[in-house]
Amino acid sequence: MRPRIYLFGDSITEESFTHGGWGSSLANHFCRTMDVVLRGYSGYNTRWALKVVEKVFPPSESGGAPMAVTVFFGANDASLPDRYSAFQHVPVDEYKKNLHAIIAFLKKRWPSVHILIITPPPIDEDGRLQNPFVENESGLPERTNEAAGRYAKACLAVAAECGILAVDLWTKMQQIPGWQKAYLRWFASDSRWPKCGI
Repeated sequence: MRPRIYLFGDSITEESFTHGGWGSSLANHFCRTMDVVLRGYSGYNTRWALKVVEKVFPPSESGGAPMAVTVFFGANDASLPDRYSAFQHVPVDEYKKNLHAIIAFLKKRWPSVHILIITPPPIDEDGRLQNPFVENESGLPERTNEAAGRYAKACLAVAAECGILAVDLWTKMQQIPGWQKAYLRWFASDSRWPKCGI
């Protein structure tokens, strides 16, 4: 069996194999040496991910332990509790506990696996206001960059507490001038996708 990398996360992971996505880029990079396996669940937060993690990674799965697993949740957890998408909100303390539990599960299932945790990305609030959900009658953004930052900080704390690697996507993206549009440029060139904020 070829070595495998699992990508476990929400819609940012589920859609990572679309044109120009980070999952497809990984698959292309490792095409001759490793299989990149998608386990993305649109709309999921850590609470729901924890409920399905045993089904997502069954013990009987052939091929033995994967080489690595990415864990990429938090964008939905950070939805504001008093706005549209409140049903996805998970308090930051619970978010941390859920991440700990997911990581503990993966380490128990595959003691040798490398786990890479990824923070939620920053939020382009103006972009979300320009392209709101039709059902969001308040006209207010259901997520803010400040809230996403709190969850990113919590995510990094969990990585440090668990002794695993982390990618601080929230900070790294914002270090690029014009990040709100720079990382979404491919949407504009592909008519299948709306121009919208993360």
